[in-house]
Amino acid sequence: MTIRTYEAVFQNGAFRPVEPVSSAISEGQQVRLVVEVEETKSVLDLAGEVYADLSDEEVKEVEKIALERRDFFAAPTP
Repeated sequence: MTIRTYEAVFQNGAFRPVEPVSSAISEGQQVRLVVEVEETKSVLDLAGEVYADLSDEEVKEVEKIALERRDFFAAPTP
């Protein structure tokens, strides 16, 4: 038995490979599919992790930069 790992997306009731499948698997060949579901986090969960490993001083610096929005845009071209 040869084991290969392929990333796939479940769409419309079928698993679709993210990248091309090796030519070692022929069309119609029966395979065993073991599904590992990655934990997806909500936007709120992700937002709560933004400052997770930062010191208070680093958090202040990030917030200062974020509030200086003029730095996010290039100067207008004449």
